[in-house]
Amino acid sequence: MNTLVQVLGALPLFSRLSPEEVAELATLGGVQRYAKNQVIFNEGEPGLGFHVVLEGRVKVFKSSAEGREQILHIWTGGEIFGEVPVFAGGSYPASALALDAVRTFFLPRDGLLAFLRQRPELALKLLAALSRRLHHFAGVIEDLSLREVPSRLAAHLLDLRAVEKGPQPVVELQISRGQLASLLGTIPETLSRIFSRLARDGLLEPLSARRLRLLDPEALAQLADRHRGAS
Repeated sequence: MNTLVQVLGALPLFSRLSPEEVAELATLGGVQRYAKNQVIFNEGEPGLGFHVVLEGRVKVFKSSAEGREQILHIWTGGEIFGEVPVFAGGSYPASALALDAVRTFFLPRDGLLAFLRQRPELALKLLAALSRRLHHFAGVIEDLSLREVPSRLAAHLLDLRAVEKGPQPVVELQISRGQLASLLGTIPETLSRIFSRLARDGLLEPLSARRLRLLDPEALAQLADRHRGAS
């Protein structure tokens, strides 16, 4: 329990709570473990609480009636997911699946609401997290509706650029190309053609299936800012 209290207390969401309050919070929920590719919850299931990622990566996604998947985001250590029903009630608006062996801290809704009534500062932090989430998903909708796939891919690669800086930085894809296609709202075949086109045009150099050298970050930035174009 002490280790869990230390981990939770180090998270930005709970950083203003006293050690005693974090310890109390830790008693309200528990650590849950999921195997790689295990479903954490499905869209439409009752929203019984939210998760804090302690280890691993979690894919949050929606599926169409035809079975096509749209990844909304991939959450990693210290991030929360499944929090919308905590305030709104009802069911989970999307599904969540473990991309690796995942550990989460699960906070049941009823216990958390009682805890929040006594600590409005934490409620404000959760509302701020929800606001950031809405801003993120507004960006997802804008990208899918206004940007062509090459622009979305260029923007994603530049987001990864922070991993390794330099005039020709090397970036590593954190997910498979199939998952990346879903995240960008396309299909693997289209994404493969775009990767080939960017390599042919001298914008990037594939080093392995997941490692890429960005040969012309400036040109990628121009492509990322281009809202309409051929795909």
